[in-house]
Amino acid sequence: MTATDRALGAFYGLALGDALGMPTQSLSRRQIVVRFGHITTLEGAPADQPIAPNMVAGSVTDDTEQAILVGQLLVEGKGSIDPNQLAQRLISWESGMQAKGSQDLLGPSTKRAIEMILAGHSPEQSGRYGTTNGAAMRIAPVGIASDISHPEHFINTVIQACQVTHNTSLGIASAAAVAAVVSSGINGKKLEHALNAGTEMAFIAEHHGHWVAGGRMGPRIRWARQASTECNPDNLGDLLYDVIGTSVASQESVVAAFAIAQRVATANLSSFDALCMAASLGGDTDTIAAILGAMLGACAGLDQWPAELIEQITAVNSLQLEPLVHQLLALRNL
Repeated sequence: MTATDRALGAFYGLALGDALGMPTQSLSRRQIVVRFGHITTLEGAPADQPIAPNMVAGSVTDDTEQAILVGQLLVEGKGSIDPNQLAQRLISWESGMQAKGSQDLLGPSTKRAIEMILAGHSPEQSGRYGTTNGAAMRIAPVGIASDISHPEHFINTVIQACQVTHNTSLGIASAAAVAAVVSSGINGKKLEHALNAGTEMAFIAEHHGHWVAGGRMGPRIRWARQASTECNPDNLGDLLYDVIGTSVASQESVVAAFAIAQRVATANLSSFDALCMAASLGGDTDTIAAILGAMLGACAGLDQWPAELIEQITAVNSLQLEPLVHQLLALRNL
């Protein structure tokens, strides 16, 4: 399997997870059971979906769109991201979404950061309160473009992608953990090895950004992976929803994605079934599934995803990810 196969697997896995979780995002686990049972394929969103009303099956959300935005900035910056440029692109992105009448707007940490930027604060200051999963959800292109084998450059690029919105120990550690799994996968590492690299990177990266109170990413990921391994399959959903949590907090949703990935690595759970599980959990389902899809895709490649669903997502969203992925991989070798 080539690095291109793995990189496409990561980006399309992100989009697939995002689209699977689109109709269930912000719903409770019970609401999802009543409306959908268990997500097994791409579904459209009902009219009363709180964030994505009436979106057609296969539609992606801010997770994929902002990941593309970050990828484009990496290409334009030849492997670097200008935080001011990122802020301006996010402002433009939200304006475009508002013009379309979408409710899929900037998350709480990003929204606050952009308001600070518009008020004249520096990018270094604007992200000092960002602890949610917004940076982690859009970090996959950094994992594609930056090789974890060169850790200093890798971490610096992660920080550039986080600084303007999530310049905190939690925000940077969560994004770095996800990017490390993606980068390790593209280097040809198996999922278990890549998850170990992501866990270790969470410990390293937490020393950057503004310290904020909260459960540390590294210990929580390590604990959740162990708990997932030991959990009875019938109780895994309870562990994820009731104990780990599925909110927009990075210590919940990002950790939940790692816990599910651990089951793929150590138990008889397929990558696609794992995405369906994430999309059925309740809470921030689209982001959990998107992060999970990027990590699993990087380690097992594009062919693990159902071709007909990838084709549907590509058509519905007019995605053209191949050129971007090739450009990102070219940066990896600079």
